[in-house]
Amino acid sequence: MGGERPLKVLVVDDSFIFKRAVAKSLKEIPGVEVAGSASDGKEAIAQTEALSPDLLVLDLEMPVMGGLEVLRALKENFPGVGAILLSSKTRKGSEETLRAMELGAFDFVPKPEAESFDQGVTAVRKALAPKIRAFQNYLESKRARNRPGGKESGSLSPSPGKKPSCGPDFTPQVLGVGSSTGGPPALGKVIPALPESFPFPVFVVQHMPGGFTRSLAEDLDKRSPLRVMEAEDGMEPRAGEVYIAPGGTQMKIGILETRRKVIRITDDPPENACKPSVDYLFRSLAEVYRGRVLAVVLTGMGRDGAKGAAALKAKGACVIAQDEETCLVYGMPKAVVEEGAADKVLPLEKISTAIAKVSGVEAVTGK
Repeated sequence: MGGERPLKVLVVDDSFIFKRAVAKSLKEIPGVEVAGSASDGKEAIAQTEALSPDLLVLDLEMPVMGGLEVLRALKENFPGVGAILLSSKTRKGSEETLRAMELGAFDFVPKPEAESFDQGVTAVRKALAPKIRAFQNYLESKRARNRPGGKESGSLSPSPGKKPSCGPDFTPQVLGVGSSTGGPPALGKVIPALPESFPFPVFVVQHMPGGFTRSLAEDLDKRSPLRVMEAEDGMEPRAGEVYIAPGGTQMKIGILETRRKVIRITDDPPENACKPSVDYLFRSLAEVYRGRVLAVVLTGMGRDGAKGAAALKAKGACVIAQDEETCLVYGMPKAVVEEGAADKVLPLEKISTAIAKVSGVEAVTGK
């Protein structure tokens, strides 16, 4: 963290073995100090008050007080303390993870299945390390803005050298959306605000492991005028439907011999260490729909989506990036702007209105 004090982490899990594995893995991550541990939510709150950690690595399913209750207590009493969740891959676990993200959890990692303690430590460290680094960067950026004399860095602006493609003559045939860290709550603002009359299909890549994207689709479907589903191989996309790439797979759009478009779910390798990958989807949209694409890149760490957005932009597509101030992690949208691919850089609350305007419909108010 560039000379800053170590990130103080409190480990909260009712399993002694798993708690020990998490603590050991955290000690191997540079810039991290394990401040202490707790075995249930009630103890976690007491330890948070006593130890003033920056971050909780938090199990969701615990006795006495579960993870969701802990998050509510943090939000009310310790709003500056972050949380990265340890989530089970069960149906209940994935549903509670989405609730936790809405309550302000920074991110989550699935609990690994390992045959030995050492393998468990390795798996946890591999999963946690990038999330920890992203939280360190987020916290340092926040502290820099809050220091005396500090100032907002501000979002980058759309590239002045690129001709905007989002004008009144632009007529898209498809909407592609990419997101990562902070994505589920952001998608919860954007997708439900699109009206039932939305005139073309929507494809979404949210960086999530297998077992979690179905719950995300079902949650958004309950809240949206559009029909939202986890995509399946062979589906033919329809107007007014939202297709979410299944976690742990790649999603692209192909063309049948009849010239009809079709969704393809593949086991192709990760891109940008991501599976599903936004670049993978966007590249296929550029090939199939060419310039008739409206693309949106929301909050997330890394650069996934930047090359794909540039490929779309080169064909005349319209690209919108979320701004820094409303991103949980200003990584992916920033990369799109740095590629010179963003026509618009907008706060989250204005993105659904912009999508609706470019698409020739009215956004749903109150979303």
